[in-house]
Formats: sequence, C-alpha cells, structure tokens
Amino acid sequence: MPDDTMTADAVVVGAGPAGSAAALELARAGRDVVMVERGPFPGAKNVYGGVVYGRILDQVVPQWWTQVPVQRWVTRRATMLMTPTQALTVDYRTSAWDRPPYNGMTTYRVDFDSWLAGQATAAGARLVTSTVATGLLRDPSGRIAGVRTDRPDGDIRAKIVIACDGVNSLLAKEAGLLPRTSPAHTTLGVKETLALPREVIDERFGLAGDQGLDIEMVGCTSGIPGGGFLYTNLDTVSVGVVVGVTGLAEARKRPEELVAAVKAHPAIAPYLRGAELKEYSAHLIPEGGYRAMPRLAIDGLLVAGDAASMCLAAGLWLEGVNFAIGAGLAAGQTADEAIAAGDTSARGLAGYRRRLEASFVLADHKRLRNAADIVLADRMQRDYPRLACDFVEQVFTVTNPAPKIGMIREFFRAVRGNKVRLRSLARDGWQALRAFR
Repeated sequence: MPDDTMTADAVVVGAGPAGSAAALELARAGRDVVMVERGPFPGAKNVYGGVVYGRILDQVVPQWWTQVPVQRWVTRRATMLMTPTQALTVDYRTSAWDRPPYNGMTTYRVDFDSWLAGQATAAGARLVTSTVATGLLRDPSGRIAGVRTDRPDGDIRAKIVIACDGVNSLLAKEAGLLPRTSPAHTTLGVKETLALPREVIDERFGLAGDQGLDIEMVGCTSGIPGGGFLYTNLDTVSVGVVVGVTGLAEARKRPEELVAAVKAHPAIAPYLRGAELKEYSAHLIPEGGYRAMPRLAIDGLLVAGDAASMCLAAGLWLEGVNFAIGAGLAAGQTADEAIAAGDTSARGLAGYRRRLEASFVLADHKRLRNAADIVLADRMQRDYPRLACDFVEQVFTVTNPAPKIGMIREFFRAVRGNKVRLRSLARDGWQALRAFR
C-alpha cells in the first residue's frame, strides 16, 4: 500500500445532511471517519426548496435551535389551490411554532450543511473537500474496501463505505444497487431566490421578528404534474416549482417559464413587487419513494439520503433533509456496530434497514407509498383546483336579487361546470383516504 494512501474505519461520501449525520455518529463513537465532499465546502453543491423540519436534530445536538443558522422559523403554513386567475388558500398559523422546540425553519443549505458538517468535524471526523469519489476500491476477494478519488494517489481505504452522494449516486450504481434513473421517478426542482428588504417581507406577509411563511401550491404548473412553493427568508423570498421530468419534456416547456408564471400569478405577484433576482438554481429530486428505493446495504456499503431515494413527496408533506439526517444517523450507528463486531458484510449491516423501519424514515415512506400517485394525477393537478376555486367563487358571489341556491346545489353546479364525473370524484376521494390513512 502506498505511504500516502489514506486509511480509516469508515469513509462517508458526501457532506450533505445524510453524510454529516453518519460521520457525526461514527466520530462520537470513537471511529476514524473521513468525509469526502466534491464541493469546496459542505453545501456548496447542494440545492433544495428551503425548509428544514428540525425534530430529528433533537437526537443530534441538544438545544440545536440556539446554534443552527436559521433564517426564519416557519410559523405559518399555507396550501394554495390555483388556476391561472384564481387561488383558494388554507392558511394556518400558530404561536406554538414561534418558540422552542419549533417545527420548521428556512435556512440556506450552504449555511446549514456547513454547520452540520462542523458538528461532525468537531467530534473528530476528517473532512476532505474539492474531491470526487470516482469509484469503489475492492480487495482481492472483490469485497468493497474503500473509494477511489480524483486526487493523485487519492485512494481512501476503509472497512465500510457510506454512500451519501445524492441522486444518481455513482457509488450505488457501481455497486449495482441503483438501477438506471427512471424519469417517472424523478422530478426537477427549480428555484429563484429574490431579494427584498426584511421590513418589506414582514409587512407583506404579515410576519414579525423571525417568523416565516411556507406556501405550497397546486395547479400552478400548466398541467404538468408537480407543484410550486414560496418560502420567506430574512431578506429574500424563495419561489419555485417541482415538476416531473417526463411531463416537462412532453409539454415542451422550460422550467423558468413555469417559475415566471408563478411569480406573475395575481395571488403571488403583489408579494414580490420590486424584488430582485439573487440566485437561480435547479436540482433533480428522487421522488419514487418506498417502491423505488434500492437495496440499502451490501457487503461493505450502506446507502443513505437522496442516493437511496429517501425524499418524501406526499402532497401535504414535502420533506427531504430530515429524512436524510435520520438515515445518516442510522447508517452511522449500524456501521459502528458492524466494525465493533468485525462483520461489515450485508448480514452484519442488516441492522440498518431494521433501524430505518423502526423510525419515521421508512415507516412514513411505507405508509405514504401511494400518496404521490394521487397528488400527481391529472385530475388532482388540473380539475380539482379549478373545481374548488369555482365552488368557493360561486358561494361567495352575491347574486341579489336572485335567491341563494344553497351549498349542495352550488357544489354540483361547479362539478357540472368543470365536467368532473361524480364517480371519478368519489373514487379519487376514497383512494386519497386510503393513501393518507
């Protein structure tokens, strides 16, 4: 072995939330762990919508909310059903989310990922940046024994590899765990970060102090399966869409056109008046969920985070970072036990899946495995937002001197006007109840 070959108990590829959580768990257990990050610093290459749900951090850093680089605490969540000219919003706010232990927060990934990786390095993990893991090392028997990198003589030998290298994971593919990416299981998230003075954001969105708002939108993507979002930061607003790559290609639309349409919508445009574009970003998202997850462990290798399709996209719940952290912690705990037992085979790593099944990571994915089929269906994307908006518009339109016809008749009038079959409505409602039960 060359003198300059790095060795460790474990090598974690990717210093995002999953990788940093895994490295932190191993370092705290006294293991020699190396994190390999392709960017110049953690978070430099990472993109997401903007909201992190922090309950999982209770297991990582005591009173983490006193340290985390938060932009705003999400105290309002809204779901907006839209047509090109209408919007119906369910808007919820609570003072319970405005104090510890909080519920959700907006934060920049460059800040959050650097903070979490810093927790791992403070515990003893070694961070190697600006380095790409180009493949797996194997011993003479063919067993995984570390990773190759793009650095000269940059091999890192380890007893176990934890692949947290994101969607289209190179290492998971080389190991035969990740099949060829299916467009049907992949969405494209596109986001603009727009600058506005903090006091303007507070006034327009009805916020104060560090309060923040999260709006999720349905019916704003020109019929392409997906949705939109708007999140408030201290002095910026994040606006974007998440759409299926197959539908986007079939529609022959560019994603920036969809974002522009959201920004111009009469329900959104007043919030953004005078805003200046600060950043444009895009990111592929694995949304196949439970049914599209690869094998999570083989001899010498664990997979976590986006590399294992652990992004929950279930309509009401759009979560990724918390699932990545949960999986990373489980991977780190499993790797520590396997190293202690001297068995990093698939059998020795079987505890990983058991841990995930006992936690929210796989339990939620399994329970909501059919939710995306309902949320992304054509009727849910096109017909039902229009039906709901038309119904409410009819109810709130004063028809004097004609008498009011009653809520039930107004509903059926909206159903007829939108050419929605009652049979389809009933079937979709039943399927939704089963999916979200």
